[in-house]
Amino acid sequence: MDSNCKLRPGMEPSFTFPAQSYASVGDNFGNMSPQLAAVDGQSFSIINGPSGDEFKLTGNAADPHGIEISNALSSGAINANVYKDGRLLATKTGVAPGEKAAFKFEPTIHIGAVSQIPQGAIINSAILSQVNSQISLAGVQSADIVMTGGGPGPTSTPFIFTLQNVVFA
Repeated sequence: MDSNCKLRPGMEPSFTFPAQSYASVGDNFGNMSPQLAAVDGQSFSIINGPSGDEFKLTGNAADPHGIEISNALSSGAINANVYKDGRLLATKTGVAPGEKAAFKFEPTIHIGAVSQIPQGAIINSAILSQVNSQISLAGVQSADIVMTGGGPGPTSTPFIFTLQNVVFA
């Protein structure tokens, strides 16, 4: 949804929660590896290859429900990144040689109503604490997210988010 969009009655913005993840690494100079398709249980590494640094799938992760990215370079920290739908979902900066970043994502969304946050912006913990609705998407193929509550003045009620018209996969 566009950060300038204002929801009005009858509007039906939608989003997709893609299952496919992608892993990549970058450095502080802006260099980025290609994004490689990643699934839970896979481990990736950046290594010194014969023709330069190579980012590749290297085996199984210690956690079968997580994605790992290791820095096997002899020097230089990296930033480990996971993407969904072409957008950065998570990053671990400053991964030193010999260290790894581990990512684990539950099929859950946290949803709330806050103001003045543009799409893609990093949300600080003070604002994130206002986002208190958690909805599991495990097994859900499609559903409507319905928001109720709000209203003007001191009698307004908190926003509540629920799933309706759920179709399971």
